[in-house]
Amino acid sequence: MSNNHTPMMRQYLDIKTEYPDILLFYRMGDFYELFYEDAKNAAEWLGITLTHRGKSNGEPIPMAGVPFHAVDNYLSRLVKQGRSVAICEQIGDPATSKGPVERKVVRVITPGTLSEDSLLEADKENLLTGVYFLKSCKNGFPYGLAWLDLAGGQFYCNEFRTETELFSEIARLKPAEILAESSFYESLCNMGHTVKLLDDWQFDYGQNYQSLLKHFGVKNLDGFGCDEMQSAICAAGATLNYAKLTQQSLLGHLNQIKPFDNRGILFLNAHTRKHLEITENLYGESDKSLFNVINRTKTAMGCRLLKNWLHAPLVDKTSIERRYNKVESLQHSGNLEELRALLAPVRDMQRILTRIALLSSRPRDLTGLRESLGVLPSLIGWLKKQDDQRLYEHAESLSEHREIFELLERAIFDNPPVVIRDGNVIRDGFNEELDQLRYLSTNASDLLADMEEREKEATGINTLKVGYNKVHGFFIEISKAQSDKAPIHYTRRQTLKNAERFITPELKELEEKVLSSQAKALALEKQLYQSLIESLLPSVPALQFTAEQIAILDVLQSFAEIAEQENYVRPVLMETTGINITCGRHPVVEAYQNDPFIPNDVVIGEQQKSLIITGPNMGGKSTYMRMTAIIALLAHAGCFVPAESAEIGLLDAIYTRIGASDDLSGGRSTFMVEMSEAANILNNAGEKSLVILDEIGRGTSTYDGMALAWATLDYLNQRINPLVLFATHYFELTQITQKNQSIKNMHFGAIQHGEKLILDHRIHPGPTSKSYGIHVAKLAGVPDGVLKLAQDYQMHLEQGKHHQDSETVPQPSVNSTREVQTQDPRIALLDSLNADELTPKQALDLVYKLTRHSILTE
Repeated sequence: MSNNHTPMMRQYLDIKTEYPDILLFYRMGDFYELFYEDAKNAAEWLGITLTHRGKSNGEPIPMAGVPFHAVDNYLSRLVKQGRSVAICEQIGDPATSKGPVERKVVRVITPGTLSEDSLLEADKENLLTGVYFLKSCKNGFPYGLAWLDLAGGQFYCNEFRTETELFSEIARLKPAEILAESSFYESLCNMGHTVKLLDDWQFDYGQNYQSLLKHFGVKNLDGFGCDEMQSAICAAGATLNYAKLTQQSLLGHLNQIKPFDNRGILFLNAHTRKHLEITENLYGESDKSLFNVINRTKTAMGCRLLKNWLHAPLVDKTSIERRYNKVESLQHSGNLEELRALLAPVRDMQRILTRIALLSSRPRDLTGLRESLGVLPSLIGWLKKQDDQRLYEHAESLSEHREIFELLERAIFDNPPVVIRDGNVIRDGFNEELDQLRYLSTNASDLLADMEEREKEATGINTLKVGYNKVHGFFIEISKAQSDKAPIHYTRRQTLKNAERFITPELKELEEKVLSSQAKALALEKQLYQSLIESLLPSVPALQFTAEQIAILDVLQSFAEIAEQENYVRPVLMETTGINITCGRHPVVEAYQNDPFIPNDVVIGEQQKSLIITGPNMGGKSTYMRMTAIIALLAHAGCFVPAESAEIGLLDAIYTRIGASDDLSGGRSTFMVEMSEAANILNNAGEKSLVILDEIGRGTSTYDGMALAWATLDYLNQRINPLVLFATHYFELTQITQKNQSIKNMHFGAIQHGEKLILDHRIHPGPTSKSYGIHVAKLAGVPDGVLKLAQDYQMHLEQGKHHQDSETVPQPSVNSTREVQTQDPRIALLDSLNADELTPKQALDLVYKLTRHSILTE
């Protein structure tokens, strides 16, 4: 490094070499400064001013900065862009430093390692994940995955046989940041993820196994159930090490790692999660999603857990029934609003406890924890007084943590400042020394007045005054006339024109105490605060368990509240495969449409496992199929469902293929996307799966599409035998029921009244008679001239008179709609006739011509 750099810039460059690929926020006074390329990038990414700070090594130094008190705002914007920041603080004492004050990076902030409320979304988990493929894996599961919710204190791992299964799980988790080696990097980036590239050695099995043992203080991982999960251990160790490095912490609040068993949850691939709009609509927003409609949680912890439950429905009947039972008990308590009112003040304990474990909690975290713990006695009391064994058991899982509550009550003011450096955090009476220092700091004038009275009485000098100024500090002032009466222990400090000022040992001691009391009080307060945080560390695991139980209770009461408000019913779980729903409703459509929702029945099972659904566009086919899938999903999540009754056979997966879209970035056409999604279903669905197929084969020619649709349905029914709802406009496909009795035709009805089309939105047995596509086009605003030509062309096709000769096909006209309509030869013929003059034979011939459309060929 060149000696032409200033000492400060040499320090900066030394630190920057350790963090070459991320922004370095270098603390200088009241600002975090950035230099060189970091400054240029920050100016572009944050829209801040790029300037220069003198020269170093003969060149101007680009510089940009942000104020330290507003840094969270800038950090939030950076992590949302997927960027990372190293925070470099002053750790040395400026008063004793020779040269630049000592600095070091105290934390690296990355998208997946956030813990501050100001950087996190309260209703979303913020996950850091590690991904690894272990070529020499011995157990047949070479794809390892680990995910860490640093803010929530949760650590999980899993492993998979195929890359498809791995990517499906990543789609469920939606991680904020993924750690991967080079073989996964490009594919994960193409999927839109923020990916941190690690070297392959960082996933080494041996070193990561030992790293996990050391962290948890165990001899093996059997106690956690993951000792044999080789690829998962590779991913988990790398993830934990990365988190420790960024936090500059041992992460003691991560006290266990849990293997996540996908066999215990209903499988939903990425397409299904998107199509069913579980927590986001098709535009990536929470509005008009299933979660948005059914969410009645009162806490941030419950809100996040509800999302987890919706994305990971259960498949174990006992576990699902246990949720049903508690929802039923809460619903029948008769006083659900009181429980909801008790939950409302509970703060985000999970994230507060993480910040306590990281020793980064702020004063208001502690008041939030205290407020939450203060609710527990009433919450437990409410559960127990319901005289319901199910709720009593949940009450028993909660602890009041009375000692911690009382400690926080004694220690922290009710409304402390945001940060400890502002002081007045530790409550009066908690520490005697702190109280004395505060008294000195805030009551100096009273102390001086008391001393003045004592000294007047002791010396008999009635002109004696005790005072203070910034230049000379504390003093005893006596007039010239009485100065010779000053006691021997008075030491002259200053001579004035009409008075003498003195100091005494007692006054000097008081001066030192008072003038330093504020600084000493703040230093002692910081020390007491740190000790308080450290005293809470052993209780963090127990408090985390309590927080988890509160979150579970919150989700269960949310299920009870939505059931009560919207007339949801408890499903009956069947041992056999099938779905029987009476008057089912789509919860999202019902919530947002103005007209009353028209309910429909669903009957599908062992006798008829496939339904072909036909009917007009906008008739309700897609809504009906999504409704079925959503009701099944809610039932598996432990939630009551929008129906008069519902019997649900336990499923192992839900697959959907809905809508049409291309993948421009991936170079795939609409039809290729459609076939890829269909292939995924055909290769993975099982006999206990629910398959939703909305329009197969529409992206290619009519005969190709029809053939693919027929083959897909036949293969599903004959080879795989899942539950299938198959919507189509290929009426020819309805004939497959003649070959296979386990497939049934159903349709949505419509009534044509004049030129109007009335949709009844009800499901009926049998196939529909027509599509009404032209009528729907009219509703969409297609010009009448185009509609008329389409009708004519449709008649040609239906009568089998379509020829390659373009002269026989109705051609578009550039004239008005009226002119297009008058060009129809049938209308011209009718206009030329006088009906009163027609003989019976002529009238019969005319009817024959019009009904057979033979006039078009003449």
